[in-house]
Amino acid sequence: MLRKKGEKGFTLIELLIVIAIIGILAAIAIPMYRTQTIKARLTEVTNAMSTVASAVAAYHQDQTQAGQGLPVWPACTDIAAIQSTLGVGLGSILRISQASVTQLTGIIQATVTNVDGAVNSSTLLLIPAIAADSSITWSWSGTIRDAYMPRR
Repeated sequence: MLRKKGEKGFTLIELLIVIAIIGILAAIAIPMYRTQTIKARLTEVTNAMSTVASAVAAYHQDQTQAGQGLPVWPACTDIAAIQSTLGVGLGSILRISQASVTQLTGIIQATVTNVDGAVNSSTLLLIPAIAADSSITWSWSGTIRDAYMPRR
């Protein structure tokens, strides 16, 4: 199209193309942004659980040596018990509503809250596995969708 001297601006087609490109980018970017925001908020929960895991591993190593090799895990039924038994304070972590350590298996369980409707009331598990050399490795599990699950 030829323009007369002095005419400035965009054609309707050019404006529609720009709007279509912005729409496509928004359709892709907004869900990715939401996922990353949820993962960032869950970092507070996973860091707290990792701190509890370190304390549980230390407790296990100390008690197993004292008990002649039988695996011993702490009995922590709630956040207050974790504080008193392991010395790890979770009271200020507002994204965990409940936490516990199962004495029989050593599994650390936390219930997520104040993150997002997609993950609130979900549970996150940190499961120990004892190797032949008595080292402990931890793996993540729970009811949270795989997209939000911490890396294994």
